[in-house]
Amino acid sequence: MAAESAGETEVSLEQGAELWSSGHAQLIDVRRDYEWDAGRIDGARHVEMNDIAGAAETIERDRPVIFYCRSGNRSSLAAAAFREAGWEAYNLAGGLRAWAEKGLPIVPQDAKVADPLPGS
Repeated sequence: MAAESAGETEVSLEQGAELWSSGHAQLIDVRRDYEWDAGRIDGARHVEMNDIAGAAETIERDRPVIFYCRSGNRSSLAAAAFREAGWEAYNLAGGLRAWAEKGLPIVPQDAKVADPLPGS
């Protein structure tokens, strides 16, 4: 289903969209609140990266989980940690930026992919 490279497991945009739209996978956005508010994949769950460990037991173990962030850096860390802990976890290749550039839908109506705050 996914390709492994450099120790991380990623799903392509196409694979991620298919798994998500079919209801087969969970989708979790690990970005900050301001990024989530600016634009997101409709129906995704928001758990900030700093809170992900504390939310682990609320994430289903019997369905794959796909993590995403702006570009895939933060979410690759979450996917690796969850995979190590026994989840079938993936990182969405390219993150929300690639998703939006591909023309896949984000919400709300005036959504955008937020830039990082200066110094972060």
